[in-house]
Amino acid sequence: MAVDLVIAGGGPAGLATALHAVAAGMSVVVREPREGVIDKACGEGVMPAGIAHLERLGVHPKGQDLKGVRYCTPGRQAEARFLGPPGRGVRRTELHRALLRVTREAGIAIEHTRVRAVESHARGVIVDGTVAGYLILADGLHSPGRRMLGLDRPTRGPGRYGLRQHVRLAPWTDHVEVHWSAHAEAYVTPVAEDEVGIAILTSRRAPYETQLAEFTDLRARLAGAAPASSVRGAGPLRQHARRRVAGRVLLVGDAGGYLDAITGEGVSLALAQAQGAIEAIVQDRPGRYERTWRRIVRRHSILTRALVVAGASPLRPHLVSAAQRLPWLFSAAVNEVGRA
Repeated sequence: MAVDLVIAGGGPAGLATALHAVAAGMSVVVREPREGVIDKACGEGVMPAGIAHLERLGVHPKGQDLKGVRYCTPGRQAEARFLGPPGRGVRRTELHRALLRVTREAGIAIEHTRVRAVESHARGVIVDGTVAGYLILADGLHSPGRRMLGLDRPTRGPGRYGLRQHVRLAPWTDHVEVHWSAHAEAYVTPVAEDEVGIAILTSRRAPYETQLAEFTDLRARLAGAAPASSVRGAGPLRQHARRRVAGRVLLVGDAGGYLDAITGEGVSLALAQAQGAIEAIVQDRPGRYERTWRRIVRRHSILTRALVVAGASPLRPHLVSAAQRLPWLFSAAVNEVGRA
């Protein structure tokens, strides 16, 4: 068997890559060991850039429109609205289900197995006996393929972790709300007419309920609401790759490295990287993807690093008040993150 492309990973990054590849006339096989719809801990707010990219792929996940971002601490709020089209709060399972539907309609084969062995050659790769022109690793934050090929780069400093649960509650906001406490951030994302997702980012290892107890205003909002999902966790979030291109192997999405979920851009970045990777492959110039990847993540990296550093410093208690006093700067940052 010979194909143009093997993709390791059948999550949103891998399926979007497959759709771009088929649109470019390539033969593709996706290798994903898990069957069906895959859930993971995720803030579930897809920025306007991500929604625009999904629509270009013909993917229309159900959810709730998001008009902007609101930062909250007790007694203070700072709000910035998206200047263009809205983003969307989308359950991770709904996003994956919508991508799977379009992938199957495109006739893309998904084999429920993991990539175990890769041989690289000048004109192609052999992936578990399958001859292919290229391999794309889109197998997630703790990418087994990245480790297997020696592309992991050690991280330093304390790790940050994410915890997420949904509650059965009518949304009270059409924004992503970011609630700040002394040690964590809680992200409120409306995902359905009767459901809200609460994701907590923190460097403290403690149960979800213990983390949630720090957010007094948010906890009052949620009083009496029944859980709509179990708690899921992810982390440590910061992961580095030595590079995104190794011969004819390319890394897309979280597999290519990840800083933090603090700006909520993960899905949008992965979708843009999927397109960039296929453009480089079509040109048969894989090295171009490294430059494309750096261009895609540049804005995100600058803002994410600034927020993470400020959040770990004495400035943390003043972040919401600063956004409130400088609304033009807060709006510019939010729309820079959200723009397509």
